Amino acid sequence: MGFSFSISSEIPGSLGRAGQISTPHGIIQTPAFIPVGTKATVKSALPDSVSDLGAQAVLANAYHLYLQPGPEILDEAGGLSTFMNWSGPTFTDSGGFQVMSLGVGFKKVIDMGGDSLNSDDVIAEKRERLAQVDDEGVTFKSHLDGSMHRFTPEISMQVQHKIGADIIFAFDELTTLHNTRKYQERSLERTRLWALRCLDEHKRLSDERATKPYQALFGVLQGAQFEDLRRKAARDLGSMNSSNIEFDGFGMGGALDKSMLGTIVSWMAEELPVNKPRHLLGIGEPTDLFAGVENGADTFDCVSPTREARTSAVYSSTGRFNVSNGAYKRDFSPIDEKCSCYTCAHYSRAYLNHLFRAKEILGPTLATIHNLHFTVSLVDQMREAIHRGDFFEFKAEFLGRYLSR
Repeated sequence: MGFSFSISSEIPGSLGRAGQISTPHGIIQTPAFIPVGTKATVKSALPDSVSDLGAQAVLANAYHLYLQPGPEILDEAGGLSTFMNWSGPTFTDSGGFQVMSLGVGFKKVIDMGGDSLNSDDVIAEKRERLAQVDDEGVTFKSHLDGSMHRFTPEISMQVQHKIGADIIFAFDELTTLHNTRKYQERSLERTRLWALRCLDEHKRLSDERATKPYQALFGVLQGAQFEDLRRKAARDLGSMNSSNIEFDGFGMGGALDKSMLGTIVSWMAEELPVNKPRHLLGIGEPTDLFAGVENGADTFDCVSPTREARTSAVYSSTGRFNVSNGAYKRDFSPIDEKCSCYTCAHYSRAYLNHLFRAKEILGPTLATIHNLHFTVSLVDQMREAIHRGDFFEFKAEFLGRYLSR
């Protein structure tokens, strides 16, 4: 099976749609939420558990797997799916996020607020700048052992081909909302030129490794909160052709002003080819997922459901709460009465409260299973609502309950 995308239903009066992505490792019904397994593992959850909760695919990170265990190991193992015992489709992030996060020292957190410092030298307090960007690529210091490394568009493609995911992303420079307009313009051009180089190297490697399953390459759109830059990125990469190939789909990347998320997604979706899938990188909060689906995003990934689970924060149909709080010590109801996940079917809030307070590792595992099921299922329900023709009614009903807390 190769790679293809088809649309089966649309949301009247909007850019949203439901469809199907076909990959060598299986089919993804869209819209879909893709759990993040950064280092070839979804933290604290077995692959079987991730599959049982309804996930159709997982996303790993090229930067982390490049450093450990190394792309050669995954290549020898037969690729990412075989290595991590995941039978479904896989994605790899190109490492562009780490370029930004290491460069400004924010590590795992991007500021999604609209207030800008308007500075090109912003760095997190008491942090070291671990990455330096130039027009050819990025030089960075490993967060593991301090060793120096170099990523270019060509190296990113080489690493991702060896990792072997079904869907890979072009190497890009991820800016922050704090960068000046002038820097955003320079960065957008740099990412455009890198995209051309990614296409050329992807074509060369695909020919060289023709016996391997085909890997789809998605271009990544930047432009921060600026409409003209977002639209330009979408037009540039949407029509880009080099070495007689085009991008198979597109990643909507970068720091996004969360208050404008739907609008920014719509700017890009309006310019991109209709017949290719669009992945919204790093978005996973319920309200944001609705905004993304409504405005044309097909797939999503985010660490929030798993990261928050490890701190005892869980989702429910009436909002998010911390199950380790004292109020739940004698609460023998499930996290969510409406949830059909393994955790809610077998365990109470009181038991999870005990696990987190006792610092037992089963607590994060059970919370992770629930949060991922909640998020995956929510987007599945959006897809079903699109097919039924009542997406906006479902959105109003769900958010009315969810925001009530």
